[in-house]
Amino acid sequence: MTTPAPLAPPYDRSAITTGIVHMGVGGFHRSHQAMYVDRLMRQGHARDWGICGVGLMPADTRMRDALAGQDHLYTLVLKHPGGKRESTVIGSIHNYLYAPDNPQAVLDLMCAPTTRIVSLTVTEGGYNIDDATGAFRTTSPGAVHDAAHPQDPTTSFGFIVEALRRRRDAGTKPFTVMSCDNLPGNGTIARTAVVAQAAMSDADLAQWIDQNVAFPNCMVDRITPATTPADIEEVRDLDGVVDAWPVVAEPFTQWVLEDSFPAGRPAFEQAGAQMVDDVVPYELMKLRLLNASHQGLAHWGRLLGIEYVHEAAADVDIVAWVRAYLEREARPTLRPVPGIDLDAYVETLFERFTNEAIADTLFRLAQDASSRMPKFVLGTVRDNLASGGPVQLGAAMVAAWALGEEGTDESGGRIEIDDPLGDELMALARRQHDGEVGAFLTHEGVFGELGGNSRFVAAFTEELTALRQQGARARMRALTAQSH
Repeated sequence: MTTPAPLAPPYDRSAITTGIVHMGVGGFHRSHQAMYVDRLMRQGHARDWGICGVGLMPADTRMRDALAGQDHLYTLVLKHPGGKRESTVIGSIHNYLYAPDNPQAVLDLMCAPTTRIVSLTVTEGGYNIDDATGAFRTTSPGAVHDAAHPQDPTTSFGFIVEALRRRRDAGTKPFTVMSCDNLPGNGTIARTAVVAQAAMSDADLAQWIDQNVAFPNCMVDRITPATTPADIEEVRDLDGVVDAWPVVAEPFTQWVLEDSFPAGRPAFEQAGAQMVDDVVPYELMKLRLLNASHQGLAHWGRLLGIEYVHEAAADVDIVAWVRAYLEREARPTLRPVPGIDLDAYVETLFERFTNEAIADTLFRLAQDASSRMPKFVLGTVRDNLASGGPVQLGAAMVAAWALGEEGTDESGGRIEIDDPLGDELMALARRQHDGEVGAFLTHEGVFGELGGNSRFVAAFTEELTALRQQGARARMRALTAQSH
């Protein structure tokens, strides 16, 4: 693409070599990790930490083609409240490989000694982990194939395992596996997936990986909505850049990263990342406050026919309900967070949510709810059940989600469901609609033992019944008015 000089990367991209192989190049990776590396390159550093993206899914051909047509450059647009916008052309991704085109080329790059980090944004549901048990799903088709044909992998974890096997056999130091997905203990989960995939075909390799490969945990945060045709037109008209796939994001960004990189790493702290020994307090804060708030906005807002996040975040009843949930049920489960004022953090969340320039949708927040609700909300419910704390508001959020899975909002409009388990959950929602009130909770893959917890089931049953009788707005008001 033709890039105006003020926006173009001010460094020699021909000098970049690959140090990071990233699987799952989407909007978030390009607004976050790739942006941090670009910041370092603009400071004159990290030229040996260029990113080569890798796509594995059929839909990734679109990213391959978009980036290939513009020398892997793309525009990052930050939209502030009030209309201010900042545009930058990011140059840290200097190559992209679509794995089905040439799997061996991907493996060769992953085995190169210069590749010292393999990073991942494959979505919360992409780790092939059973949310109820925390175990890797060894019966999934991809895992079975990659165990039977380890030298011809098809999944991200199959590629990682085979590349690590080849590096071990060649005496090459292993790369670090860095998950950047929005998961509690994302590095630990990545370790579980990689080691379990390896164990399906080679127990000795699995043990070697577990003992020798680093899987740092990290917390990532930047609201990045899906790119729209209007975004593409705006970049062309306002920035003079023809970009097949720009990225729009909020100005806020945060990256808290466990400093465990035996093979080396870029100086992320010089680009604004926070390197720490223990990520857990930060990730729990983000997942149980920001991400849980997103789920609350989405599931209550969609019942009321609201489309955009900023509209839901300006609705006084939804906001009051979300604030009550955070104060009464979520915050008491958090550990102390060094350097963070939680009151100020919560206020910042609502400032971010009401940024109408982002035009984020409740549909996006509600996508993959079967994976997101267990990670963002049900963990809080479990902790409160164990401690004797309150669970009514958590149960009410699950009830709002369950009612939405019936597919109709309170005005008769359609609620679109986009979820890998959507068919199963909608079938349970139909049984629920027909009078089997607790049917939704019987999905063991989502709820696990919670479906048999008498206190939670009773709270859910009460909330779903009240929600049908009173409607979403009246029920939110009633719950918000209740004392702790």
